[in-house]
Amino acid sequence: MRVSGPPVDVPSDPGRATAFRIDGYARLRDYAVIGDGRSAALVAADGSVDWLGAPDLDSPSVFAAVLDPVRGGRFLLEPEEPFTVARRYLPGTNVLETTFTTARGSLRVTDALTLEADGALGPMRELQRRLDCVAGTVPLRWSVQPRFGYGAHRPRIGRRAGIPVAVSGADALAVCAWDAGEPECTDWAVNGRVELGQGGRALLAIPFAHQEPLVLPSRSECDARVEQTIAAWRGWAGERSSEGRWQDAVLRSALALKLLIYAPSGAIAAAVTTSLPEHVGGERNWDYRFSWVRDSAFTLDALLKLGCPAEADAYFWWLMHASQLTHPRLRVLYRLNGGGHAPERSLPLDGYRGSRPVRIGNAAGAQTQLDTYGELVQTGWLYAGAAGRLDADVARRLAELADFVCAAWREPDSGIWEVRSAPLHFTQSKMMCWVALDRAIDLCERGLIPSRGSARRRPARWRSARAQVRDFVETRCFSSVHQCYTRSADSSELDAAVLLGLLHGYARPGDPRMRATVDAVARELRHGPFVDRYSGEDGLRGSEGAFLACSFWLAECLARTGRLDEATALMDDLVGLANDVGLYGEEIDPATGAFLGNLPQGLSHLALISAARAIDSIAEAADG
Repeated sequence: MRVSGPPVDVPSDPGRATAFRIDGYARLRDYAVIGDGRSAALVAADGSVDWLGAPDLDSPSVFAAVLDPVRGGRFLLEPEEPFTVARRYLPGTNVLETTFTTARGSLRVTDALTLEADGALGPMRELQRRLDCVAGTVPLRWSVQPRFGYGAHRPRIGRRAGIPVAVSGADALAVCAWDAGEPECTDWAVNGRVELGQGGRALLAIPFAHQEPLVLPSRSECDARVEQTIAAWRGWAGERSSEGRWQDAVLRSALALKLLIYAPSGAIAAAVTTSLPEHVGGERNWDYRFSWVRDSAFTLDALLKLGCPAEADAYFWWLMHASQLTHPRLRVLYRLNGGGHAPERSLPLDGYRGSRPVRIGNAAGAQTQLDTYGELVQTGWLYAGAAGRLDADVARRLAELADFVCAAWREPDSGIWEVRSAPLHFTQSKMMCWVALDRAIDLCERGLIPSRGSARRRPARWRSARAQVRDFVETRCFSSVHQCYTRSADSSELDAAVLLGLLHGYARPGDPRMRATVDAVARELRHGPFVDRYSGEDGLRGSEGAFLACSFWLAECLARTGRLDEATALMDDLVGLANDVGLYGEEIDPATGAFLGNLPQGLSHLALISAARAIDSIAEAADG
């Protein structure tokens, strides 16, 4: 990306409009992400770190200017003269490189949340920003403005061994500066200015501690750590399988997913952020820093196809451990540490461009979502296919989930999209109940899960329930008028989620009803490369953008139903919709191309990987 314009607005003037910001807010499309396997930060194109949860990804924020430029806090770093920006990730890494060019020179900023030697997880979290002047002379300013606890806590800023340290309760961060100007402390920030000439190098390091001693590193330690971080990412990326027409997009998606994996547990978060809106100014603002069972089958499938057996194994065992606490019922989402309690509340922040409320926690976690049972059994089925076996306890629990589905599938639920209107008999939920039973039958026939238990003669019972579910879907959830599976029983509304019936095996590619449904979704919900989630009410005010995962699902379904050229063209369009560093949010405004929703969005990247691999495979088979 290359953007030109006057200098960005100063922190004390967030209401000023610039080439990079409106009322202090950057475009969501202009954010890149960096992370260390435990937390992640958003870096805007103008060089401001506007989001960082610490010590963990789902912890309260230290920087949250993306949700409130006045109260949220940020780490500003920018030239003091008008500049243009170009940026990229260092190849094969999640280390960001931003190059500012002014009339007098050019400056490169390398941003990383660093890893310990050999990529191991140590107690310290550290944000590093390395500055290299590559041409001429560049004056710049920087300002670290920590606002702990989502902006609720004013830090105490003092010095230890001459180094500025901001403290709030059990949290502390230091501002270590080398050749970056003399840090000046105020009540609210640590500020600095420096002018670097060609070949000049400066370094800013922000170590963070929570309930632990704050370690003040040396410059040589920091320099070594950022090089170790680059090497660790390249080592990981080099071992991934990323061939095919869209290999660069697949590898970037793999790296984005790796950032969403919470290394201490193996869980994968849906996104880095909370409450970035699905409609600017609206109320569709959710906390996505949890792991959704809904995403589990796509997650395991992607990890296996990318050649990530360690991550796949850790994720599966985390998922089984977390869901054990509520077995046989499943919660819609679980915390990254495996807990199931995520009460929702609102924060006194303005929200992205006035999009309120800003929420933490997610009330969807307490909903009934029947598709999750199909997702989890499908995930176990995929895992068993890769491992060739299942642990006895896991096998027992998968069988008990199928038993549970036999009784629960008749219930209405809130569906995959977690509507906040009254529960309905959502078609995709029923399809996934069918998938749960079908996969359980297959695992049982292969001797991988027990055929007898508290509910005896399981296979016969499962087959009977499977037939009943299919009869319900085929008689109540298909519209002969619209010639498609509908959003819910006896309705005429559409839902792109029914495409998952094809992707997860409820229907075969040659099935005329599913082929007609693919046509209907393409005809009624698609606008160019964009696909809406559904038609009809959902209990919330306002609208939303097009849902990117649905676009990728449609591309994969087009390929699976024989429309390979159309699928390839759609994928090319979708890959072109990524931002300048290859990331996707949850949604896009079709009218403006603006990103909407939390980012980077794991489900968007998972759907990209699935579609790219499927289309490549089908094209390869077609070529003989």
